Amino acid sequence: MKKILKVDNPNVYAQHVGAEELHPLLSIIHFDEVSPVHNSLNNYGVYGLFIQREFPKNLLYGIRTLEVSDASIIAVAPGQLGGAEDNGEELTLSGWAVLWSPELLQGNELQGLMRHYHFFSYFATESLRMDASEWLLITQLISQMRQELKEHDDSPALRRVLLAYLHLLLEYCNRIYLRQLPIEDRDTGDILKRFHNLLEDYYLEGKQYQLGLPTVAYCASELAYSAHYFGDLFRKFTGGTAIGYIHTYIINQGKNLLMHGHNINETSQLLGFDFPHHFTRLFKKMTGITPSEFLGK
Repeated sequence: MKKILKVDNPNVYAQHVGAEELHPLLSIIHFDEVSPVHNSLNNYGVYGLFIQREFPKNLLYGIRTLEVSDASIIAVAPGQLGGAEDNGEELTLSGWAVLWSPELLQGNELQGLMRHYHFFSYFATESLRMDASEWLLITQLISQMRQELKEHDDSPALRRVLLAYLHLLLEYCNRIYLRQLPIEDRDTGDILKRFHNLLEDYYLEGKQYQLGLPTVAYCASELAYSAHYFGDLFRKFTGGTAIGYIHTYIINQGKNLLMHGHNINETSQLLGFDFPHHFTRLFKKMTGITPSEFLGK
């Protein structure tokens, strides 16, 4: 099993890079102050924005390598895997990281808006590229957020201020995302994102317990397509298959469950498999190793 840092709260990553802990639910890191640092492959239980002048190469984002530009932003969300394993190399980084717990959003309108920020999705295979004025605006905004944390104790009033800053920061990110998304891909991207959101909702609503694993036929019907047409559409836009994407999604969820302490039988049941050996067989087919080997057992 790869060495993975479980970022279950924002300060886990702050501790990893030696940054000051400023709030239990939100961490702001200025890499210029803590460099040099080491790479880490992170399993995120938090939201995060990494703003860098130059990112390390070959960063993993889900199951693929992310295309990263200079002076750009990478967004991560709970349940995602990203980064690069520590190879011992020391890295000098220039920029910021903002990480926050989903708990900070509870009861705030921003909680309901998060799923509409599509740059957090694995479908976003490029970083958000900033021009010089956007770099200045965004980094100043983050610096002001950190100043609020340094000058004020935690309170409902401070959290409202922080959420207002976060909302503005995310709107700036969304403007960049929409600008760099090619016009001809926007409708296509919407279909793929609705497919991804459908899989998320399937498990959030517990449908796997009644219906088993999600199928192409089910997803196509929910998206108002025939299964055959949806399969062709997905292949045209991505070069892959819809069932392949479903299986990749399921196995990524399985990895998260295993890394959070569930055994193979429990993970199989939570995902909707009829039998644990069905999960093991698909896991090995998709990853080349068994769940036990993944866990290093």
